[in-house]
Amino acid sequence: MSRPIHSPRQRFRIPRRWLLWLAAGLILRLAFVYFPRPVDDDTFDYLQMGHNLFHYGVYGTGTGDDMGPSTYRLPGYPIFLATFESLFARFWPNTWFTTVFLFQTAVDLVSGLLLAAFARRHLSDRAAEVALALAMLCPFTAVYSAIAMTECLSVFAISLGIYAAGRALAAEVSGTRDLSALFLAGCAAALGTLLRPDGIFLFAAMALGLFLYTLRSRIAAQPAKLAFGRTLSATSIFSLVALLPLVPWTVRNWEVFHIFQPLAPRYSDPGELSIAGARRWLRTWTIDFADTAVVCWQFPGNFVDPIDIPPRAFDSPQQRTYGLQLLAEYNRDFSLTPSLIDRFAAVAAVNIKAHPIRYYVGLPLLRDADMLLRPRTLEFGLDVFWWRWREHPAESAWAIFLGLLNLFYVAAAAWAFIRRRVPWPWMLGSYIVLRFILLGAMENPEPRYTVQFFPILIVAAAAALTCSRPSSKVPAAQTSLTS
Repeated sequence: MSRPIHSPRQRFRIPRRWLLWLAAGLILRLAFVYFPRPVDDDTFDYLQMGHNLFHYGVYGTGTGDDMGPSTYRLPGYPIFLATFESLFARFWPNTWFTTVFLFQTAVDLVSGLLLAAFARRHLSDRAAEVALALAMLCPFTAVYSAIAMTECLSVFAISLGIYAAGRALAAEVSGTRDLSALFLAGCAAALGTLLRPDGIFLFAAMALGLFLYTLRSRIAAQPAKLAFGRTLSATSIFSLVALLPLVPWTVRNWEVFHIFQPLAPRYSDPGELSIAGARRWLRTWTIDFADTAVVCWQFPGNFVDPIDIPPRAFDSPQQRTYGLQLLAEYNRDFSLTPSLIDRFAAVAAVNIKAHPIRYYVGLPLLRDADMLLRPRTLEFGLDVFWWRWREHPAESAWAIFLGLLNLFYVAAAAWAFIRRRVPWPWMLGSYIVLRFILLGAMENPEPRYTVQFFPILIVAAAAALTCSRPSSKVPAAQTSLTS
């Protein structure tokens, strides 16, 4: 249960057993740093965009005469990487990425502490320690400490948002206001959005939670008009802090491209050929990460083997013949012409009209399930076809172990939500639902897109494992990490 702080010394004290969990978490993350992780092409895109901004004043891709402005990626992570390059590449030209990984390691440890603080405030001391243990020993978040991608900082943004929003709501429920917590929550939402466009769902979930929970608690104690005003002011403070950092990016896109683009486009920059029609054809049949690896990542730009297109991609033998003809045309030079895009889009339109429920409900649910439950092979360098035991028994065994461990986190968290043991469930649950809606609508299912769920899964699993329930008492508004 929550307790008020009685002295500054107590405010910053961390239980000694927590130090053991932190040490274990540090060792796990340093092991991932020591043994190099697979490198993603997105890393070089992030670095190039940040490098061009710092050295040439152009936020975009390309080099030399081919350099041009872009809206391809939000600026948060490119600026982060370029900052470390500027600071450390001159000293360690070949190994400066290690400084990025060490910083991310520290950030991920802080994420675990924030989740433990949230659990201690709203559940119990025991749940806090379990949450810290689950965070420190979770390989699915820890591995991204050693990968130069947005996931590690995104997990931190979500963890900070959960902690700060919990503090802010605790104060509002008690009839006071914690401005520092509202500011921290806004900063977390801003960071999440500047890292990834789907980070806007963190803002949406927290804004919804702050508004609804605050309004409900204040209406019970104040006249409706006054309660609504107080609720609106709290939500407005949070929203202003969260959205203000997006203003320079939005203004830049308007000045450079003459478009209103506060986030980032899905497929292409303004003026470029849109491949959305061809990608829509992929959405009529893709289900799992294997489809992403062998088809989506190759299309366009590389050869796509017709053998890798499953029978479910076509509704009839005639359509299959026509579709494979389109694929053969694409494979001549690995590019999509406007005519070819339109014809792929026409095939997609026919399939969607014939099977709307499959397209809008069935396939998205299957993609969501694959991203959430599939063994996370990519981050650990395992074969995407992990179930082929005879080809790589050791890799298959590791994949099964990772899949079962992942299932443990998901199942424990689901049980906690079902049994109403999760604090502020509508706020945390709405984030999961919003992300599921987006992820299900994507044609390239990747398990890494659900790494952002783990802060919530960890808190919920801690509640399940300790049989804790959200405190019925009003939490103290100014509780520290250990209170």
